[in-house]
Amino acid sequence: MTAAIKGEDGLHRCPWGLSAPDYVAYHDEEWGRPVRDDQGLYERLCLEAFQSGLSWLTILRKREGFRAAFAGFDPEKVAVFGDGDVERLMNDAAIVRNRAKIEAAIANARAALDLPGGLAETLWRYADPDAPVPETLADVPASTPGSKAMAKELKRHGFRFVGPTTAYALMQACGLVDDHLAACHRRGAYR
Repeated sequence: MTAAIKGEDGLHRCPWGLSAPDYVAYHDEEWGRPVRDDQGLYERLCLEAFQSGLSWLTILRKREGFRAAFAGFDPEKVAVFGDGDVERLMNDAAIVRNRAKIEAAIANARAALDLPGGLAETLWRYADPDAPVPETLADVPASTPGSKAMAKELKRHGFRFVGPTTAYALMQACGLVDDHLAACHRRGAYR
């Protein structure tokens, strides 16, 4: 039951936000900040899928490599990737080389382009601005009814690697829910 922790700068943060130097900037400047554009949400969706089974720190440190490999996460560009691109990506040490996840990123670009109203409109229907305020990490769920419904809808539209836990991580990262702990200095910063 870990509550927010005071950093060397005197600011309280979610404990994971102090666990590695790379996390401080990510926690303070990005995690939980609303992302409302299709390309930004597609990038986060891909990165969350690639993170499945790995440390987020691994993905964060390879992020620029992912951006270069996946055409800046432009869904229109990624949607036309073919077998040659899959092989190119499988040989790219700058990213996580997992064929199923690479193929899912391509399939998800195609699915995102086919969504009526776009990806942002679809995902933001599941925003939960009134979610309970977590006091400790033990209060933060791995999934919610909203993330389960989001995952189900995305799968219905052909998305892959978007289970309820991945969907909830996306919701947290993109500001659809504010899971900064109650005493964290970023709690409520984006309202």
